[in-house]
This record gives sequence, structure tokens and C-alpha cells, in this order.
Amino acid sequence: MANSDNNRRKFMATTLQSVGLTALGGLLWSGYTDEVKASPLVLRPPGAIKEDDFLRACIKCGLCAEACQNRETNLDKETGLPKQGTLQMAKGGDHRLIGTPFFIPTEVPCYMCEDIPCVPVCPSGALDQLSVSNDKGELDINKASMGLAVVHKESCIAFWGIQCDACYRACPLLGEAITIEMHRNERTGKHTFMLPIVNDNACTGCGLCEQACVTEKPAIFVLPNETAKGKAGDHYVKGWDKKDQERVGDAKAIETTTERSNQSSADYLNSGDLY
Repeated sequence: MANSDNNRRKFMATTLQSVGLTALGGLLWSGYTDEVKASPLVLRPPGAIKEDDFLRACIKCGLCAEACQNRETNLDKETGLPKQGTLQMAKGGDHRLIGTPFFIPTEVPCYMCEDIPCVPVCPSGALDQLSVSNDKGELDINKASMGLAVVHKESCIAFWGIQCDACYRACPLLGEAITIEMHRNERTGKHTFMLPIVNDNACTGCGLCEQACVTEKPAIFVLPNETAKGKAGDHYVKGWDKKDQERVGDAKAIETTTERSNQSSADYLNSGDLY
């Protein structure tokens, strides 16, 4: 009888321990996934859909990373051996959702493969083939929008007056995604600033410019679109753009009247009471 009671107590203790550990593991995993999902600085493969939708759609199969690694152009010309692939699959400690593909431009950028091998192999729609296809339905890597390159002017030596066009030369869309603007150096009167300007409508976010940057820490870097781009709002209109004006062709002006708007400017500007 005593042995039976002891066995029962041990069974209950083991069961409670298992339930507790399972609950603790669930809480830790939940906290981890919430943390990595909230990270706004993850660069995904070409064709990746919106991040929240991507995390739901991606089945973490790794086919995109495998296709990237095994592409024909990924061979070292000297050794003939495969080089490190662009896409990595997140693992523990990467601070990204485990099993999802991403890339770090300073390590290995996207080399803009014309056949984009990583996209067609995606079985879940997390990588949208239509988003990287042209009007003929052909794959077009120039349609990719993995992120946007941003120049930090204070650390870019071109803005110091030192001639550098490393990012411009590294860009696969030469003269389109990054252009060079000439500005006169007012201090010396005889030198020119050659400033790199990123064009949002052409930049694919491949990161080749970031890897090529000569500064100790890249002065040009790729950020996800949601982080890099602002938004003016639909209530603003480009006055020089006829198409944008047509968007609000039926809009009606809304006028608001306040006590001050009924006064002439001289009434309040000379009163000394502006606030």
C-alpha cells in the first residue's frame, strides 16, 4: 500500500513538472516569436510579400536558400567550389524567426540573378513570382524591391569632398538606382562634390552598394522598405503631376473659419499676441 502511494505521488509530481516545463517553454517561445516578428530590420529574398503575411505564409522549407546556394553562378572562379550563398535560414541566436530566409548585405549581398532561382521554387506564395515579373510574364530581377539603400551623409566621404563612387560603380543598375550629382564646393570655389543619390523607383535593395562601401562602417546601407520610406499621405497632391492631380479630380475644398481667420494679417501680426 505504501509503495502504491509513493508511486502515485511520483507520477503526480512528474506530471506536474512536465506540465510546468511545457507551459514555461510555450511562454519562452511565444516571447521569442513576438520579439523577432517585431524586428523591422530583416531583409528578405526577392519577391517577398509584406512581412506579416510573409511570416504566416513561409513554411520554412529552405528551398529558396538551397536554390540560391546551388545556382550556377555561385562558383569561385579560382577554386571551382561553391561560395557562400546569399540567403541564410534563421537559426537560434539570429534574432529572426527560426527557419525563415534572410540576407545580410555586408556578408553576402543579392547578386541579382537574372533567373531569380530562389523565387519559383517557393511552394507557399511567400515569395510572389508576379511581383518580380515584367509585362510579358518573364522574370525580371530589376522589379525586385527587397529594400532601399540609404546614404548617411555625415559619414559618406563623398559629402566631405573626397572623390568616391564605390557604391555607384557597384550598383548593377548603373546610373539608374544610384546617380552622381555634381555640387560646387563653395568653400574652395574650384572643387566639386560628387554626391551619390539613391533613386527609390529603381533601387532593388540588393545591397551590393553596401558591401562595396569603403568606409569602416558602411555609409550606405539597405533598410526594409517599411523602415526606409516615409509616406506623404493621400491628401497631398503633386502639383506638377497631371496623373496625380486626376486622382483627386473630384475632391472638394474644405474651408475652416476661426476667430483669427476673420481678421486681417495686420490685426494680429502687430498685436504682439501670436500664441
